Amino acid sequence: MTTPAVRLTAVRREYRGVTALDGIDLDFLAGTFTAVMGPSGSGKSTLLQCAAGLDRPTSGTVTVAGTDLTGLGERALTLLRRDRIGFVFQSFNLLPSLTAAQNVALPLRLAGRRPSRAEVREALDRVGLAERAGHRPSQLSGGQQQRVALARALITRPAVLFGDEPTGALDTTTGRHVLTLLRELVDREGQTTVMVTHDPVAAARADRVVFLVDGRVVDELLTPDAETVAARMTGLEGGSGGSRGSGGSRGSGGSKGSETGAGSAGASTSAGDMSAAARSLSGGNAPGKGVDAC
Repeated sequence: MTTPAVRLTAVRREYRGVTALDGIDLDFLAGTFTAVMGPSGSGKSTLLQCAAGLDRPTSGTVTVAGTDLTGLGERALTLLRRDRIGFVFQSFNLLPSLTAAQNVALPLRLAGRRPSRAEVREALDRVGLAERAGHRPSQLSGGQQQRVALARALITRPAVLFGDEPTGALDTTTGRHVLTLLRELVDREGQTTVMVTHDPVAAARADRVVFLVDGRVVDELLTPDAETVAARMTGLEGGSGGSRGSGGSRGSGGSKGSETGAGSAGASTSAGDMSAAARSLSGGNAPGKGVDAC
């Protein structure tokens, strides 16, 4: 049996008496694309942060690329995030004074490496922006900035790419282009991708959609289409719950089924994105201050 790229076992996350995740069991298989959806406050962003090592669960275990995150010290966890995990957020989080190439090189420089010009250019070329290497964020469109952020996440060749609403700040057409790129990275390069989204059309680009309600897995769809995803979300938001209702069961993914989750912990979307990006690059954990409505 194939070892999952990410495994969550009996994961609980509580904040001051509020349960954000309630016994999550999920596998994310290598080379698959998973979308995570759910009503506001369902635990999507919390799940993403725990799975990516940005936050520690109250109990349970998280394993990434065969390494148990819950047993790691802060330095070891920082190194694993830098080497094995990529992050893309709704806010692009590019440093305005740096060029696209310098922004892409930043994770490696923070890790004490001096990336070669060819290495940076290759990362930008993967997202179709090699010719924009010398441009600063203010000289790029929103879609181009998000692609630079994606190149920055991919330069370390991560085992898993996590996206928290990666198209949420983009117009419809530009967002579709970014989703096409994410899909191609999975199909062409075998990139394991886990994405939180509110958009049924975005979720339909995934191999599998996992639905959360009240911190539990309540439903899932393989080979989803936008209409079915939208109908399922309407039912969940209307309080009808999912066909699997009790949640917490492990998914391993159908034909290409990947699994995912994410929750609603931390700061508001834009502020949380920025702080999470800073933590992912510099090494701190998520502060876990309360539960928002992501």
